[in-house]
Amino acid sequence: MRLLLFVVFVGSMAIRNQAAPGGWFPIKDLNNPHVIELANFAVTEYDKQTQSNLKFDKVIGGETKVVEGIKYCLNITTTSGIDFNKYIITVLEKAWLHFRNLTYFVPIRD
Repeated sequence: MRLLLFVVFVGSMAIRNQAAPGGWFPIKDLNNPHVIELANFAVTEYDKQTQSNLKFDKVIGGETKVVEGIKYCLNITTTSGIDFNKYIITVLEKAWLHFRNLTYFVPIRD
C-alpha cells in the first residue's frame, strides 16, 4: 500500500511540474539546423514582402509553442550593409503539410 501511495504521489508531482499545454517552451539549441532554416526563411520572406535586403546573421533567443502546428518565436540578428539589427519574429510551421508562414517580424529596440 505504501508503494502505491508513493507511486501516485511521485506521478502527481511530475504532472504538476510540467508546463501548461499550449505554453511557450525555450529552444535549448539555438544553433539547431532546423531553427536556423526557419530564421533564414523568415528573413527571406520579409525581404520579399518589403523589398528589403536584410541578411540573416544568427538566432539569439527563441521559444516554441504547440498550436495547430508549431509556432516559433525567435530573436534574431540581421545585417544590412554594415549595420546589425535585432528582430523578433514568429513563424508558424505545419511540417506534415510542408507549410510555413511568417506571422510577425518587428525590430527590437535596445
